[in-house]
Amino acid sequence: MGWNFARELEKFGPRSPRRIVRGLSHARSYCARVARSHYENFTVASVLLPRKLVPHFHAVYAYCRWADDLADETAGGAESLALLDWWRGELNAAYDGEPRHPVLVALRETLRRFDIPRSLFLDLLVAFKQDQRKKTYATFDELLAYCRNSANPVGRLVLHLFECFDEERGRLSDEVCTGLQLANFWQDVARDHAIGRVYLPEEDRRRFDYRDEDLAARRFTPAFRELLRFEVERTRGFFERGRCLVNDLPRRARIDVDLFVRGGEATLDAIEAVGFDVWTTRPSVSKGRKFRLLMQAVRAGVFA
Repeated sequence: MGWNFARELEKFGPRSPRRIVRGLSHARSYCARVARSHYENFTVASVLLPRKLVPHFHAVYAYCRWADDLADETAGGAESLALLDWWRGELNAAYDGEPRHPVLVALRETLRRFDIPRSLFLDLLVAFKQDQRKKTYATFDELLAYCRNSANPVGRLVLHLFECFDEERGRLSDEVCTGLQLANFWQDVARDHAIGRVYLPEEDRRRFDYRDEDLAARRFTPAFRELLRFEVERTRGFFERGRCLVNDLPRRARIDVDLFVRGGEATLDAIEAVGFDVWTTRPSVSKGRKFRLLMQAVRAGVFA
């Protein structure tokens, strides 16, 4: 059976009497199901991970998945904000008390094992809340501030799980994760617009003379092509600056992080391949290209 968040919320949400789980084994099985019910890329990454780390990655992913769905798969507005506050309380229970939700039961063991700062998980909730309140961005700096909460904590969590976090690696990871977030924005301009969100900064739209009425009508114009070309090229710079992180990691972490970088760059290539017309077609990386990227990352990791 596929992932149905409404059903999961009914079973394990704040109004459910069934939130007390049977123990760590059950909680980890639940997190694994959450992870496997979603993106193909996560399944591939799990295959590459050291076996002892897989349950911990599943727990972190499940926390992020639940937070994301509480924000985007519920009624929105005040209801989503209230649910995110409840999720924050569940997180605090994992740090300070006895969590009841299966995701937090599993995550508590990860927090203890790797001594992960609470702030990384809380920053993600700040971003999810921001999506309920803020739908447009005036400047690129505003967008980067959003990425600092929405994307960068994920990379730092990965470094903690591989037990190789330090501030310099964290800084390089931020470059990669911001690049991934921006690439996703440019790939999903149409999808985001459909739910009332515009991540293309207003200052950039003005610079390229892409008018508000064209945006509202989802028009692909020469101005839009040049606007998105500019955003794609600027985003490539984040991957270029962050790429040196790969060779500064323990061998067991290199392939996964290298694959993140290659995947982000491939997304930008896909946007370019459709002539930057993301209104008409959502650019995507083919399965064949993904397999080639995986093989390239594996070879680079083996022969590093």
